[in-house]
Amino acid sequence: GCLLISDELNHASLILGARLSGAKIKVFKHNNMKDLERVIRTAIVEGQPRTRRPWKKVLIVVEGVYSMEGTTCNLPEIVAIKNKYKAYLYVDEAHSIGALGATGRGVCEAYGVHPRDIDILMGTFSKSFGAAGGYIAADKDVIAHLRTESHAQTYATSMSPPVCRQILASMKSIMGIDGTGEGQRRIKQLAENTKFFRTELKKRGYIIFGEQTSPVVPLLTFSISKVCGFAKEALARGLATVIVGFPATPLLGSRVRFCMSASHTREQLEKTLDILEDIEPLLGLKLSSKRYNYKNTKSKK
Repeated sequence: GCLLISDELNHASLILGARLSGAKIKVFKHNNMKDLERVIRTAIVEGQPRTRRPWKKVLIVVEGVYSMEGTTCNLPEIVAIKNKYKAYLYVDEAHSIGALGATGRGVCEAYGVHPRDIDILMGTFSKSFGAAGGYIAADKDVIAHLRTESHAQTYATSMSPPVCRQILASMKSIMGIDGTGEGQRRIKQLAENTKFFRTELKKRGYIIFGEQTSPVVPLLTFSISKVCGFAKEALARGLATVIVGFPATPLLGSRVRFCMSASHTREQLEKTLDILEDIEPLLGLKLSSKRYNYKNTKSKK
């Protein structure tokens, strides 16, 4: 039997895939390296249930950027633990490829980790690439196995030529080999938008999750009624938002999820902040104790 060790806040699609794999699943606390090492060490010592035989393979599964939390995985430490216990590592880069790193190469570039240290790298073409489908990067044996054994590979249809062309064009732009510099400009713009929006939300006293560089920005409302009310009030003011509640989050972990884009202008972000300020008195969203007197600061300017 094989063992799959999953971060407790992995996306529902990863959880479903883990269950369908038939492997034994153990969970470690979100981004907690001590707990990850405790889980993997205990599993290796105890072996498989009943027989106590050694595990055939141990696979650690994490996300580059957690889609509901905005946090990034602690990749260098995870790689160190993986190597120490001779395990394998699967990284879902759906939200990090094209968004993190100086040249948009994802969480590996952001942390200075060589992609060869990751056994399986998975990503999607539906976000940074503006297309459809996804990819798996691994060694030749893994790819050959997926081609012959994967249900999705066997029963899926090929990508349409326009989608393939869009992916190739996006890759050339991000890598800077199209000769325009547009890819680098967008990566820089995305980083600036993310930093500005996160900084302003914190200033105003909203509680947000994730690192300062993460383009996924969850704003905590905690209450389900508040998050539903926020969506209605925001839409009435011309702002469409993604709201998330139970069971995708804990019962008291409802949130509004903003995903930054290089296409967002500073004016659009400032208008979004103004709408938030307009809605806040109705719902009481400023729950952080570390908030500044924004109105006084604004009037001084």
